[in-house]
Amino acid sequence: MNTLNVETKAVNPLIGDTIPLPSYTTEGSAAIDLRACIEVEIEIHPGETELIGSGIAINIKDPNVVGIIAPRSGLGIKNGIVLANTIGVIDSDYQGEIKIGLFNRGKTTYIIKPGERICQMLFMPVIKAVLNLVQDFSTETVRGQGGFGHSGKI
Repeated sequence: MNTLNVETKAVNPLIGDTIPLPSYTTEGSAAIDLRACIEVEIEIHPGETELIGSGIAINIKDPNVVGIIAPRSGLGIKNGIVLANTIGVIDSDYQGEIKIGLFNRGKTTYIIKPGERICQMLFMPVIKAVLNLVQDFSTETVRGQGGFGHSGKI
């Protein structure tokens, strides 16, 4: 198993006191759950977005690693609560509080409770591309420019 030491700072006094530090829920978990670091419940009405603090800041340090914020499937499927930006990117040099934009795509108001698990964060390797401007590609694929349903497969 690969491990990465990530310096983590509590930027809200609720962390460690009433809200636990993010952690992996099970041995097989690929991501850590981030929690709503709030003192009072927050209502998210249908069609609305709320920015919720996680109460932590991290220092990844390694430019070859990125933190990816992903939605929790249970919140999205059962309650219509998804990430406002669909996915979040925590760059290795960002050291501010991680905040999560939650969007209610459901039909009913959802109440975020203090300490509730609201999203998850994965740490992934980064491959940096060098873009080389060309007139034509050096090879052609079977698909070519076909897109948006080109394969005809569901």
